[in-house]
Parts: sequence; structure tokens; C-alpha cells
Amino acid sequence: MPPDIEAIAEQVFAALADPTRRGILAALAQGGPATATDLADRLPITRQAIAKHLALLTEAGLVTAEPGERRRVRYRLCSAPMQVARQFLAALARDWDGHLDALKDHLDRR
Repeated sequence: MPPDIEAIAEQVFAALADPTRRGILAALAQGGPATATDLADRLPITRQAIAKHLALLTEAGLVTAEPGERRRVRYRLCSAPMQVARQFLAALARDWDGHLDALKDHLDRR
């Protein structure tokens, strides 16, 4: 597997490991683009905490920052890194499927 795919998948999995970040992504998926203040109104954490999580999500490529009116930044979901992570998991699943099928065949022959 190319190293850049592994690196992107690692960033995505690290970002998704935190329940607050998953909540932010879910809020953006449900409500569309939003500012940190908008998200703080919807979630039980402060705007400053949201901003820190959004910085990590932006670094992982899961959200993009778009300049808005009056210097307010809106965040939008970006699905490309999730697609890469899904490809990474699919490749792992194919590897495991082959090994598990071989084990099943071996055990069936016994």
C-alpha cells in the first residue's frame, strides 16, 4: 500500500478516535457548513474547544475552512480523506479474508 495512503488513513483514524471530533463531523454532516460558534451552540463544549478540534480535523483534511462574512470562518466536510481510509480498510479486509478462507479450508479438511 502506498505510504501516502497509510499516512492519510492514520490521520483520519487519529481524528476519528475522539468522540468530540466525531460529534463535530456528525453536526456538520447533519447541518451543513458551520462556524465554530454555530457548532458550540449545538454541542456541549466551548467554542475554544471546538476551534482546537476543528484545527485537527482541518489538518487531517476532514473539514475545509471557508472564509465567510465579517471574518467568520465556516467549516465544511471533505469526504476525500474518508474515501482513502475506506480504501485502506478494504485492502486490509481483503488480506484478512484470504487468510480466514485459507484457515477455514484447512479446518474443513480435518
